[in-house]
Order: sequence, then structure tokens, then C-alpha cells
Amino acid sequence: MIRAASLDDIPALLGFWNPVIRDTTITFSSEEKTPEGLAVLLAERPVFLVADAGQGAVGLASYAQFRGGNGYRHAAEHTIILAPDTRGQGLGRALMDALESHARAGGVHVMVAGISAENAPACAFHAALGYVETGRMPQVGRKFDRWLDLVLMQKVL
Repeated sequence: MIRAASLDDIPALLGFWNPVIRDTTITFSSEEKTPEGLAVLLAERPVFLVADAGQGAVGLASYAQFRGGNGYRHAAEHTIILAPDTRGQGLGRALMDALESHARAGGVHVMVAGISAENAPACAFHAALGYVETGRMPQVGRKFDRWLDLVLMQKVL
């Protein structure tokens, strides 16, 4: 089931989001989420969705304006993260369908995905949803003492 996130979901979200931050290059950030910071994100984002497999949140999807300034008000960048043991079950697609529907209804014209070039499964997932690669930015991220490339993909909603 896809539903809006609530404050009650924060422990579960931290449980699968922070290992991604701490242990992988899926995200370039190395600063783990806190309960307080996540509560702010839930309040500030236009929507923050979770996939709930019956025992709490096992996936999340959200978006925010792509860049500052009103000229970008119709472009958004999204985040999607699934607990590792739930991947390949259709939850990511369900989250993205709901997220894109919400964004479209809110006037978003283009959805952007910024993906680590090392995350080939995420690039393939987005391509299967109709996202096209629009750019590669070599060595714009740094984590684990390595330079990381960013793949930009987008979809016209």
C-alpha cells in the first residue's frame, strides 16, 4: 500500500535510509538522517510517500523543486529509497506512479533523477519508467575518499 508518511514512520525510515547513507554511494551524502531532520522533511516536502507492506514503511519517495527560483517551479527532483529486502517486488514502481501523479497534479512538468553512476540498477529502473539520461557530471561527488559521477535523468510528466 502506498500512503502519506506520518511521524510514526520515522523509526522505520531511519532504519533503511541511514544504512544507504552510511554504507553506500547510492547517495553522496554522508550525514545520516535524524528523527528531527526527517520530521522537518515530512513537513516541508509537497508530498512524502511510503510503501507499507503491512508491517510499516519499507520504502519512501518524495520530491522538491529542482533548483531555487520561480523559473524552476515546474521542475522537481525526487528521492526514492527501498529497504533492500523489498526491491524487485513492484513497490518502487508503485511509489513512483503515485509520486508522479501527485507532482503532475501539482503542476510539475519535469521530474529529475540524480543518480550515482555506480548505481546501475537505479539507472535501469528509471529508464524502465520512461526517464532518459540527459547528462553525466564527472567527479561532482566525493565519498569514501573517491570522486563520484552523477547521472541526470528526467521525464516529462
